[in-house]
Amino acid sequence: MQSIFLKAEELRSERKQAAICVVIETQGSTPRKQGAKMIVFIDGSIYGSIGGGSVEKEVAEKAVELIKTGQPEKCQFSLEKDLGMHCGGYMEVYIEPISPSKKLIIFGAGHIGRALAKFANEFDFSITLIDPREHIFDDTFFGQFTCVNKDYFQAIEDTSFDAHTYIIIVTPKHLFDEDILAKVAKKTHAYIGMIGSTRKVDLLKKRFIEEKILSKEELENIDMPVGIKFKAETPQEIAISILAKLIDVRNTLNFRNS
Repeated sequence: MQSIFLKAEELRSERKQAAICVVIETQGSTPRKQGAKMIVFIDGSIYGSIGGGSVEKEVAEKAVELIKTGQPEKCQFSLEKDLGMHCGGYMEVYIEPISPSKKLIIFGAGHIGRALAKFANEFDFSITLIDPREHIFDDTFFGQFTCVNKDYFQAIEDTSFDAHTYIIIVTPKHLFDEDILAKVAKKTHAYIGMIGSTRKVDLLKKRFIEEKILSKEELENIDMPVGIKFKAETPQEIAISILAKLIDVRNTLNFRNS
């Protein structure tokens, strides 16, 4: 059987809902001892074992609850008193939902998109690049990422979005940026950032409100011009400013949910 921790990392990178359960203390007679581990999936199925029987069933049910909340918890089980198991021991189990890697969708695989993918890859983002241009992904550099070489708007329809999705819009044409923004802002997401000058952003906001494309409140939740503000000039420097903002938002959300 694959190591529990390797399995947990695989599930995290695949962004599947699960929790890891570790026996951290036992007293008396128990089916497994301290250090026993298993993974519980959102449907209640398990990988590994902490001893079977009633206690394992109770732990799995509790793990499913915690997967839904995203919060870890230390749980105590008196095997005879609580579960009617004749071995009569005590187990303490730490249950922690497996936090999925954050999905980063980059619209535009030009100089900035490429640099951002390179840097963000080192900071635990699962990266998808979307760009319809012919041969844009021919470079072997892109082999480490998910690359979607199709029309932006078809790609949006074919892509899944969730509360862990971060979206960056850096296409070669500002009109593409605006149209993409209008579509993805209605999708579930954690963060959206779009490149553009202050003047272009001001004009976009005015038009979107006048044409009722997005509300003022929706626009306020979009980071544009994208990135932490410093005197960035090169594509690499701009990418770093964007990555800094992504890390700031991710860590802030993680803190609020902890």
